Amino acid sequence: MKSNIGKLIFWVIVSALTIGFVVAISGRAILPAAEASPAPSGEPAGLRDLIFYVVAAITVAGAAGVALSRNILWSAIGLLGALLGVAGLYVLLSADFLAITQLLIYIGGVLVLVLFAVMLTNRIVDVNVSNTSAGLYGGVLIFIAAIPVLLTVALVTPWQQRVLPAVAAYTTVPLGHALLTRWLLPFEVASLILLATLIGAIVIARKEIKAD
Repeated sequence: MKSNIGKLIFWVIVSALTIGFVVAISGRAILPAAEASPAPSGEPAGLRDLIFYVVAAITVAGAAGVALSRNILWSAIGLLGALLGVAGLYVLLSADFLAITQLLIYIGGVLVLVLFAVMLTNRIVDVNVSNTSAGLYGGVLIFIAAIPVLLTVALVTPWQQRVLPAVAAYTTVPLGHALLTRWLLPFEVASLILLATLIGAIVIARKEIKAD
């Protein structure tokens, strides 16, 4: 009984803090930025705008499927939709290198690995859960607190606007030159860190095999 009362008091305090945070950031950042922003021009939306909204909707729907689905397989499929949507946004931004990297690494590598892990562990039933979830209510509170932060970033940040050319140049060539000239040292340091991570994983796995 005491534990239930303590949890109730905790969630009431957290809810009050979340509401206070939303009200404070809305009054100090979102509302002044919305009032200072220029009125919309009223121009009709073109094909590019329509494609952007469709791709953004696919991305958000996939991310929501990952978070809300109770079936881990459907969560992986939702992750596929979210990653495909992000790749589409990169294409709209003329970032061809990032779009191809998104498809090859995250979808062709990471997502396939996740699907293999799901398929290989779907028969495991005796699982000891060491940490309990905060529940749906805690996720809703975090979601409500994150919305004004995202709106503040979108409205307050002075985004630089420019007119894109009809045919944008490919970004692969300048990125390749930058990685092999100016950013060569950070690139090699990152590769060494990844190599050390792989070696550490192999050493830990071998110790577990010997212990068994």
